[in-house]
Amino acid sequence: MTATASKTTASAPGKAILFGEHAVVYGQPALAVPVSQVQATAMVAAGAGGFWIDARDLGRRYRLEEARPGDPLAKAADLVRKRAGLERLPDAVLSVSATIPIASGLGSGAAVATAAVRALAAFIGLTLERGDVSALVFETEKLLHGTPSGIDNSVVAFEQPVYFVRGQPPQPLRVARPFHLLIADTGRPSPTRLSVGDVRAGYQREPERYARLFEAVGAIARAARLLIEDGQPDELGPLMSRNHQLLQAMDVSSPELDRLVDAACRSGALGAKLSGGGRGGNMLALVTDETAAAVERALLEAGAVRVIHTYCRAANP
Repeated sequence: MTATASKTTASAPGKAILFGEHAVVYGQPALAVPVSQVQATAMVAAGAGGFWIDARDLGRRYRLEEARPGDPLAKAADLVRKRAGLERLPDAVLSVSATIPIASGLGSGAAVATAAVRALAAFIGLTLERGDVSALVFETEKLLHGTPSGIDNSVVAFEQPVYFVRGQPPQPLRVARPFHLLIADTGRPSPTRLSVGDVRAGYQREPERYARLFEAVGAIARAARLLIEDGQPDELGPLMSRNHQLLQAMDVSSPELDRLVDAACRSGALGAKLSGGGRGGNMLALVTDETAAAVERALLEAGAVRVIHTYCRAANP
């Protein structure tokens, strides 16, 4: 068979969860935003000898049929093949890379899979809407996270701020006034599957206590949505700090994260919290343009390996 293009490329942004991580797995709402400062890219080019996957950041190159069990890129490629109704994919090479740190809470797995799905679909002439891409990528998220909520694939595939409730279509989050966030990396990997599994074990041991924690996180997410949509993002700080305390109570923070959160708040941030699975990875600090430099400096002095500036803005029409 022949492809409809000799080479195609696609990209996808990272993501950050503003409010609601972990509780979102249990039906509570969460807010998340794309982070365009970090990206995953994928290229599919015509080749020979079958369909190959070149995972450059992992230093691996392999034929599709030789992929390890549970390989999310192989899963993504096969899902696109099935969606297109093909018996096999054309001889080609799918190459992927990313500037998103792996296991850091910034959605690297969802971004890489999204870029791969987009590039491969274009290569074989398959038209996919953003919701279609999100649904396919969600299947790869199951391999990475066990019981994912679906928020990562939603915000990455739709590339816009979202209000998300598991099992429901993501709703666009209307950002009435942009606000400035710093994302600080602890440098410690944060495998989401492990922290999600530990929270589930805690919920099974103490269902009433964890249900109260989840409900409190959900209430914060709903309140934050109203503030963002009413153009009052400067009022989000106390909600971020309270959300972090609730995540500490779920035992998904870490000394590194707590140190960065404390450093941010002491140096002028309006609020701060971990973002993502926890136990490492990244945290968020809400800053103003006037305080951003001082907070960034404090985060680096407190051990952050890098700090990303990003603005939460309304989606492009």
